[in-house]
Amino acid sequence: MRTSHMLLFCILGAALLSSVICNSANGPDDCCFKFYPRRVNKNLIQSYYMTDYRCSRTGVILVTRKSRHICVDPNLSWVEKIMKSLDEANL
Repeated sequence: MRTSHMLLFCILGAALLSSVICNSANGPDDCCFKFYPRRVNKNLIQSYYMTDYRCSRTGVILVTRKSRHICVDPNLSWVEKIMKSLDEANL
């Protein structure tokens, strides 16, 4: 009886330890899995940043003046114009 309790205790401990290790993994925080389909007015955008290189899709995250984060395709012309405009404004 005591041996089965010890075995159960070890299995439970291993399961809890593995969940803690998985939660503290270093992975990308912001990735775009779906892009916003419409244009965004450039006057509403405060800043932008690129997604992490470890993400499966390269994307741009636009940050609005109300602190909303919008994932967009960086290859679209209107996104490139917004990025260029913000870069020039920050110089």
